[in-house]
Amino acid sequence: MSIISSRKGLSAGITIGDREGFNAYQFHYCLIGSPNQPVILFLHGFMGDSNDFNEIISMIREQFCCLAIDLPGHGKTRINGGDECYTMSHTALALINLLDNLKIEKCFLAGYSMGGRLALYLIIHFPSRFEKVILESTSPGLKTAQERTQRLQIDWQRTRELETNDFKDFLLNWYKQPLFKTLQTHPSFDKLIERRLQNNPLEISKSLRQMGIGNQPSLWEKLADNKVPLRLLAGEYDDKFKCINAEMAPLCQVSKLIIIPKTGHNIHFENPKAYIENLSKFFRVQESDALPI
Repeated sequence: MSIISSRKGLSAGITIGDREGFNAYQFHYCLIGSPNQPVILFLHGFMGDSNDFNEIISMIREQFCCLAIDLPGHGKTRINGGDECYTMSHTALALINLLDNLKIEKCFLAGYSMGGRLALYLIIHFPSRFEKVILESTSPGLKTAQERTQRLQIDWQRTRELETNDFKDFLLNWYKQPLFKTLQTHPSFDKLIERRLQNNPLEISKSLRQMGIGNQPSLWEKLADNKVPLRLLAGEYDDKFKCINAEMAPLCQVSKLIIIPKTGHNIHFENPKAYIENLSKFFRVQESDALPI
């Protein structure tokens, strides 16, 4: 693994496009921690940004070098190309190019929700670049074309709301979903909303249109082919993703499902101690010990 300097809040331009010199991605990222330690790439969820993992990073920065990125449509990352730049396939290739620019040949990977779906896509298409992966509250997408079409209609309705309605109202309604029941009562929920409001709703809308679960290809049939060791984390109170991950785990021999107690969908926010315990143990053990027993 390449050794990289410990830096914070730097931006990088990644060239992807059909014209020479066309800078489609201007990624904003934070690179924090010991440059002599293994690198973890953190991918946030929908409407999040690289700051979502600040608490986690602050507690592991002595053991790991942490790379947290604002994904397209989020935070301070800027897109200079068309809507295709927000899709999962283009974003994945842009992230690989970013790793190349940072001289990171191989790293650990941790993705939450939307970031977890992207992480799964990355290890399926670029398996040699990742040692081990934690997928937090993640799915491989929807199985059938009919399900994707129905979900796409919902996603597009939400994008229209993002483009026309008050952004704070959208956020509050979004977090009223049963998925986030425990998050709503968290003492730092108001701070989370304030951080989400730093996003641009028009950019968030583009992300939802292009990388929403209705528009992503199903990865269910690819799970059996995956050879990168996985930890699937689901919250005790997150019934939906407990079921999804219980179905995922037997399909991938190098995966293991762990249910995190006393937490819902956003595990690293609601129960950071348990998240760190699982991350540190998994990313530190020998390869043979990482497989399910």
